[in-house]
Amino acid sequence: MTTDQARKEIQKLTDEINYHNDLYYQKHKTEISDFEFDQLLGKLVQLEQQFPELKQPDSPTQRVGGTITKAFQTVYHKYPMLSLGNTYSQEELTDFDSRVAKGLDGDPYEYFCELKFDGVSISLIYENGLLVRGVTRGDGVRGDDVTANVKTIRNIPLKVSGKNIPQSFEVRGEVFLPKDIFTQLNKEREDIGEERYANARNTASGTMKMQDSSIVAQRKLDCFAYYLLGEDLGIETHEEGIHNLEKWRFNVSDTYKKCKSLKEVFEYIDHWENRRGELPLETDGVVIKVNSLEQQERLGFTAKSPRWAIAYKYKAQSISTRLNGVTYQVGRTGAITPVAELEPVFLSGTTVKRASLHNANEITRLDLHIGDFVFVEKGGEIIPKVTGVDHTKRKGKTQPIHYITHCPECNTPLVRQEGEAAHYCPNINGCAPQIKGRIEHFIQRKAMDIDSLGEQTIRQLYELGLVRRPSDLYFLTKEDLLRLDKVKDKSAENMLKGIRESKQAPFESVLFAIGIRYVGKTVAEKLARHFKTIDRLMDASYEQLLEAPEVGEKIAQSVILFFSNPENREEVERLRQAGLHLEAVIKEVVLDSHVLEGKSFVISGVFEKYERDDLKDIILKNGGKVLSSISGKLDYLLAGDNMGPAKREKAEKLGVPIISEADFNVLLSGGKL
Repeated sequence: MTTDQARKEIQKLTDEINYHNDLYYQKHKTEISDFEFDQLLGKLVQLEQQFPELKQPDSPTQRVGGTITKAFQTVYHKYPMLSLGNTYSQEELTDFDSRVAKGLDGDPYEYFCELKFDGVSISLIYENGLLVRGVTRGDGVRGDDVTANVKTIRNIPLKVSGKNIPQSFEVRGEVFLPKDIFTQLNKEREDIGEERYANARNTASGTMKMQDSSIVAQRKLDCFAYYLLGEDLGIETHEEGIHNLEKWRFNVSDTYKKCKSLKEVFEYIDHWENRRGELPLETDGVVIKVNSLEQQERLGFTAKSPRWAIAYKYKAQSISTRLNGVTYQVGRTGAITPVAELEPVFLSGTTVKRASLHNANEITRLDLHIGDFVFVEKGGEIIPKVTGVDHTKRKGKTQPIHYITHCPECNTPLVRQEGEAAHYCPNINGCAPQIKGRIEHFIQRKAMDIDSLGEQTIRQLYELGLVRRPSDLYFLTKEDLLRLDKVKDKSAENMLKGIRESKQAPFESVLFAIGIRYVGKTVAEKLARHFKTIDRLMDASYEQLLEAPEVGEKIAQSVILFFSNPENREEVERLRQAGLHLEAVIKEVVLDSHVLEGKSFVISGVFEKYERDDLKDIILKNGGKVLSSISGKLDYLLAGDNMGPAKREKAEKLGVPIISEADFNVLLSGGKL
């Protein structure tokens, strides 16, 4: 393909992807499947890699991420991001209104009301229509440059087009994690044995400060724009600014309202207090702003906040009900979760009967007794939680809760590892919920993607003794499946077809599917790429595991423990016998040059411009070799920040040259050190 042909194809793909993005995020419609969309994006990524000079700063591929940020640059805000004064009562809101009226000398005014979203404030800077910088609120005067992460948020425009676009302007917005994504993320964490995230707001905040933007992209953050700033914008009210943002295809929540009186403001507050649970994210109040920009300027600021705006905060929705008992659930990894069994109570639009108690520490902290009246909230979390005990109603007939010592399913004594809050059932191969959970994990979409099976089917297969481990699925017959309830010939054939097709799943999917604790989808991909085959991974030492990207001590120990179990190794062999892919597909390396020919490298640490996998690719494409351990025959130890002291010490002892990222670039350009 010529450069001219590539340019035309890149533009065609860009237009098509932008069309489908706009359709999905602005009009809430779809014309193609997620798979088809990913195929389009994949083609664009390949073309831009082949013709890097044609990649544009507003390319849709920016959404994929991949930039590694070692340290976030500090940026001073042109317009300070001040906090708002808060009120929890209508009386204080009436006082605010009186101050506004006095400050405007009796001139008429109106308010603009918006819901106060529980997310992370972000400042988006645009120049000549292009997004050039995304900055966190920080201390209000200065924040962190998180542009690479911001670009992965699909409903933040990378390029703004239309009539009368200012040369330079700033958009304020709230980055958040939608409720359904937060629930899914916590389910995935439970699935690999990690602690659940506490709430969506903190998770969104932590995500925005991640150093690897490709991981940020996987989190599927969202953003609502709520404020337009700049000079010569040609607008006189905040409302006009909001309408401009809508015209420029920013994602603006349609929950706003212009109010001509304080009475209308109170009506708006009351309306959303009962309906805010229907929204895709958490909200904790209402922001009330004077609509006129000229009047905002006249009212000015205090040292900490604007005089023309205030936040009315909703009180957390909490209700008291009786704790009738505590039951215990066993997860796939053996983690025990205590659950409060409550007297049914109506809260935030739903009837609540159960609430998570997290772990034994939480029960002790709350001093819970069976028979207590407890306070239950939904604020900030999707799943109801017990927040406290109404001690005024404890009458002496309550019973202290004694945390169980044995598994509620198989009666095996529980264990609690040092430094962990949860108790675990160690009977991994004899505890029914763990076995069924591992099989359900194995068939899920991100693993082997056997969508012809489901939770109920797995339950029946287990109860009939047909499937007791994932590999058993590949040895099922049609006659076996016909024993299931409501399964006829066609259904059985579809199940077998789905199982057969899953054999095409790549090695990284199989590695995720086998269910090593703490090894999620991303870590599985990194391990597969690093070790190439299941045999190398099974035989890897603790030190070799730590050399793999994204692998720390906890993951390395978990991998060692998993493969030290003979039953797990036997399971791998059965999967091999079934025909699953247990080694990575290694693409033939097309050399860019021979400049590193004959030179060997060990890579360690964190680098400013490269990810370690990128460095490996560059070395291989330029004729060099990448080794996993240091020996006297090694040519170079390529050292980044935070490199382990043991590697440096060994290299120095053996006289192996230790080079920096800058030194490597010299070698890559054909120079000598």
